[in-house]
Amino acid sequence: MRAGRTVRAVRALSAAAVLLGLATTPAAADSSPAADPSGDGDAPTTAGTSFRTATEIEQGQRATANGAAGDYLYWSFPADAGQRPTVRTTVKLPETHAAQTWRVDVYDGLRRRQACQWGAQTRTAAADASSVELACVLRTVRAWSEPWANDPLPGTYYVRLTVVDLPTSDLGVRVGAEIEVGSKDMGGAAAVDGSLSEPLVPGVAMKSGADEAEEDRGAVLSAIEPEDGWSSGWWSDRWVWTGIGGVLAALAGVGGYALTRGRGRPARVPPGA
Repeated sequence: MRAGRTVRAVRALSAAAVLLGLATTPAAADSSPAADPSGDGDAPTTAGTSFRTATEIEQGQRATANGAAGDYLYWSFPADAGQRPTVRTTVKLPETHAAQTWRVDVYDGLRRRQACQWGAQTRTAAADASSVELACVLRTVRAWSEPWANDPLPGTYYVRLTVVDLPTSDLGVRVGAEIEVGSKDMGGAAAVDGSLSEPLVPGVAMKSGADEAEEDRGAVLSAIEPEDGWSSGWWSDRWVWTGIGGVLAALAGVGGYALTRGRGRPARVPPGA
């Protein structure tokens, strides 16, 4: 009898393990890096010269631009809560040039400069180098933050590429630039309690749903957003893990009871004893 209860308890725990494996499969898929660039002809081929004229790009696109050494080149892209964006840029230099230092900076929707967790944010190209590659891995975007904090928040992010150390002889020489932005979904590990009422995108403060005419007179909203839209901030895979933890705790309680309750009253003991 006890052996049968033991087998049933083991089967129940095995079934819970299977459910656990099925539930973690989507989370593992979400944590993979963004897909390779599409390579289609829709990628932008120009860059802006200020925050207001920044060229909008989608994550996964490889955008290009031509410019002159000494110019500021600006792009913008959307980043949502739970994502850890990575910005990679390549500057193609002319055949003849002196040594020069390039830098890439990333700013959030409030135009606050965001520090890079790692990556070669500044690099010096030798006189014989044909290109220089820069990278910046940002901190994970949070759904909500304290007003005094400098945490990255959902919305539009700006990339600025410029040269910071350039001989006068090379000022204005033609250069080419490539930029690609990808992100990794950090899942429930980055979830917080709370969310912004609106993502930090250009013109969002001017938007008014009560009066369409007033909205038309306001600032133009950014045309870019994540592929699946902006998240509400309340859902994360923490809900899945919490549910799985509750199921496992219940199964453990049932299994423990089945193993320890005994065989009942021995047949040799009379009922009134």
